[in-house]
Amino acid sequence: MSDTKKPDPNSPIPSAEKLRMNILERQLADMDREDKLKEAQRKEHTKFADEFFKKHVSDEERAIIQRVVMRAVNEGKMEALVYSFPSDFCTDSGRAINNADPDWPSTLQGKAKELYDRFKEVAQPQGYHLKAMVISFPGGVPGDIGFYLSWEPPVA
Repeated sequence: MSDTKKPDPNSPIPSAEKLRMNILERQLADMDREDKLKEAQRKEHTKFADEFFKKHVSDEERAIIQRVVMRAVNEGKMEALVYSFPSDFCTDSGRAINNADPDWPSTLQGKAKELYDRFKEVAQPQGYHLKAMVISFPGGVPGDIGFYLSWEPPVA
């Protein structure tokens, strides 16, 4: 059953002004929905940023990383994307990572720095590798940074 009604051929024709008003009202409603969506996204980003810079990596986040790695292993992969964050959370907005600058770790902050430091302390001595790369380019500029953990054997 369709929600649209068949037009009544005997009903009066709406004025052009009425049609323009209907379009305008629909456009205003669409703009209002977009504004609410943008506000919700802004609040979510603000909350994420606050946690990223003020809190430590949680046990739950570490458990998620372990599950991601184990899933990749079960699928026969040698690396996994284990963490991502906005490039503007780096001190240089991700430029060093994008340019493969060997000093890119010095641009990390918050949880990204904490994860990198933990990698250096715990995982790297066990033969793991970590690479950081820009994984999105909205508008042609670095968007999100991804940390890829790898357990590939060394290249001979």
